Amino acid sequence: MLLALLAIVAGLVLLVWSADRFVDGAAATASHLGMSPLLIGMVVIGFGTSAPELAVSAIAATDGNPGLALGNAYGSNITNIALIVGLVALISPIQVHSQILHKELPILIGITLLAGWQLLDGNLTRLDGWVLLAVFAVVMGWSIVQGIRGKGDPLGGETESELAAHPMPLNRALVWVVVGLVLLLVSSRMLVWGAVYVAQTLGVSDLIIGLTIVAIGTSLPELAAGIASVRKKEHDLILGNILGSGIFNTLAVVGMAAAIEPMAAESVVLYRDWTVMMAVTLGLFVMGYGVFGGRRVVLRWEGAVLVAIYIGYTGYLASTVFSAARATGVPVL
Repeated sequence: MLLALLAIVAGLVLLVWSADRFVDGAAATASHLGMSPLLIGMVVIGFGTSAPELAVSAIAATDGNPGLALGNAYGSNITNIALIVGLVALISPIQVHSQILHKELPILIGITLLAGWQLLDGNLTRLDGWVLLAVFAVVMGWSIVQGIRGKGDPLGGETESELAAHPMPLNRALVWVVVGLVLLLVSSRMLVWGAVYVAQTLGVSDLIIGLTIVAIGTSLPELAAGIASVRKKEHDLILGNILGSGIFNTLAVVGMAAAIEPMAAESVVLYRDWTVMMAVTLGLFVMGYGVFGGRRVVLRWEGAVLVAIYIGYTGYLASTVFSAARATGVPVL
């Protein structure tokens, strides 16, 4: 048990560090290749921050633990919106200027509805997985077109400033891409082994471990990026990372996991986890799209509500872990 916990901690630390290096290297490489700052912000950074979720979920599905993959994806979405956006808004209200982000918000709503529809029959088949991957390919194409056409969008300006503040030679960028990718796989293997062992020892499902420990850990890159961006008042870059990550997790991460290993989705996933994910996504839409009052800003009190939702949801999940541990006689603390 101790070895498994150490594997989880070491895996998370290495995962976060390698993901950061991978995204930095990929963004710098794309810049050297002439990709526009807006496209880098939307695709490379927005989707790249979900590299940990993809690596962990792919390995979990390959090992026959698709529940961990599903929990990781949905849990990361909930963590990103409820905890990270909430905490950032508490530090400083988030203003949304980018027109492209306004377009991504309803897309994320539609994708989340698609995910809920696939859960209705209690199974995620390989066909479901390929459908999600096909939709992801369409969204990627849309993002590329928007990135090419969206000159002057605030998201592009913030990304350009970020790249200029941390210049990186092409050779070093390529090295970090390779090193980051290799370490992502190694750390993901450590994390998955530790998480599955802990779940089996405590008598809880790997879904619960994925929704809690693994989801929080794989969301740390978004948290670090959010805190760094709020200090520079790069609000659109914050939401760009969160929305890009949400789209990537729901489509690519779950899609790849289901395509590798079909999974049974208990009804609790739909009425508990998906419902919370949909609720916070709708909440972000209302706040960021200016549905009421025309303001496009996430205020401090709204951030507090999001954080409260996250604490309540995670607290409920933690109670199930303690209950299962008491039933099996395994000490948690």
